[in-house]
Amino acid sequence: MTTPLVKDRVYRSPMAVVGGVLLLAIICWLGVDALIRGHGRTPWLALAAMILVVPLVVAFTLRPAVFAGEDRLRVRNPFRVVTLPWGEVAALRSGYSNEVIAKSGTKYQLWSIPVSLRGRKKAARRTAKAEADAQRGRQGAAGRMPGGFGGGFRALRDTDGAAGPTRAENDRVMDDLRELLESRQAAESAQGEVTVRWAYEVAAPAVAGAVLLAILLAVG
Repeated sequence: MTTPLVKDRVYRSPMAVVGGVLLLAIICWLGVDALIRGHGRTPWLALAAMILVVPLVVAFTLRPAVFAGEDRLRVRNPFRVVTLPWGEVAALRSGYSNEVIAKSGTKYQLWSIPVSLRGRKKAARRTAKAEADAQRGRQGAAGRMPGGFGGGFRALRDTDGAAGPTRAENDRVMDDLRELLESRQAAESAQGEVTVRWAYEVAAPAVAGAVLLAILLAVG
């Protein structure tokens, strides 16, 4: 009997995807317009610019993703793909950026899980407000009941159960990854070596476009 495969959890930045699609639409609109209506060297310059810019936009917006499986973490960044078995992951760190640190000490940034300082501040404000509301609820319930017991205790319990720390979205994602790391790091199937593959399919067109654009500008 075969064991069913467990799909990887995929983490992307929705805002980056939306921004990338909009940028590509604008680039294609302007580029195609220049190709059709341009004169002289304009169509060639537009073509070279599109060959340069389109891969870069795709690399930094649509391409980044983190795939978390039972045995390994696969990080797809703009110009490379890093595969780390959970047994080789030392830590997942959050600061001004989110990073995975291998046991060798090498750090890899998680491009698709950006840190939102605004989101953290908003979550902190929600947490503070929830704690203040809970405190007022406890004081009010204790004051309404004789001796501060009975119903007041029930209100305290219910309020505490409902209240809790609010986390920003990117911090919740990192918490999920840390839980997966703790549960799978010692698994036999989660051992191996860290591998890094460079994304030549992204870099090559961008380099070709840059060379073509430089030649056209030099001979112009």
